[in-house]
Amino acid sequence: MTDTARIDHAVYKTLLESTKAIPWKIDWKNMTFAYIGPQIEALLGWSSSSWVSAQDWADRMHPEDRAWVVNFCVAQSKDGTDHEADYRALTKDGNYVWIRDVVHVMRNADGEVEALIGFMFDISERKKTEAKLIDLQKELETLSFKDGLTGVANRRMFDSIMAAEWANAKLNHQPLSVIMLDIDYFKQYNDHYGHIQGDDCLKRVANILSSATRRSRDFFARFGGEEFILVLPETDELNAINIAERCRTLICKEKIPHEKSEVIPMITVSLGVGTVIPTDKDDPIRFIEEVDKRLYQAKQRGRNCIANSD
Repeated sequence: MTDTARIDHAVYKTLLESTKAIPWKIDWKNMTFAYIGPQIEALLGWSSSSWVSAQDWADRMHPEDRAWVVNFCVAQSKDGTDHEADYRALTKDGNYVWIRDVVHVMRNADGEVEALIGFMFDISERKKTEAKLIDLQKELETLSFKDGLTGVANRRMFDSIMAAEWANAKLNHQPLSVIMLDIDYFKQYNDHYGHIQGDDCLKRVANILSSATRRSRDFFARFGGEEFILVLPETDELNAINIAERCRTLICKEKIPHEKSEVIPMITVSLGVGTVIPTDKDDPIRFIEEVDKRLYQAKQRGRNCIANSD
């Protein structure tokens, strides 16, 4: 190895070992660790030298996770498919830490699997937050968090979910998107069709919008009056705009008659979209106010449209 190569090797090694992610490499032929970062000891208590074979990796896994994780990773590796898995890793003192293992499969010139390289990430805090969020979602089953008219989540539940998702996005440096939408000319609808028909319209709109998102953590609520809101964790602005457009299109496809609308003779919605990766300088209330301003901009632009940061 030349002096330059030695220096480069030392630099790369220093960079790898200075990150929170734990790098590792396993030789596929003999299933032994060629390398594992020294950060592993700070996280789990096991020294780098104690990670000899893939069996050590399997043995230091929660019994409930071991079989499926090992079978999944071996099958994906044999297929040459990069993959990732979340599992609970055993610490030396007998506790467990949630790990995300991200694995890259290396092949030789003949296309045969030669080695696995990857990174282990500590996702314990994320898992705790997700567990709290699941608990919050379950609270939707109680009447106090449901909107009495439409049956979807109410403003009180929104406040709880927004606070939790804001904290989660801030902790993990992930984008958080919010969509606010309003039924166009709903006062005129009520005046023309009556409040009973108006209530039925709100129920139909809420039911339609409830199907606009597909992920379990996406959240939908009635914000107040004829206004609804969606909270979309780990969603960038482009994807949020796509979901907003899906909401707008779904409402139009329903073709709920609205003779007094100044847009078209059916129910439409205006939408405001906002995305943020929260920092200490950001405030959730101001963020929601900004999204509300964009909803107002959509109305000024003629309604039945979406306004975002552009």
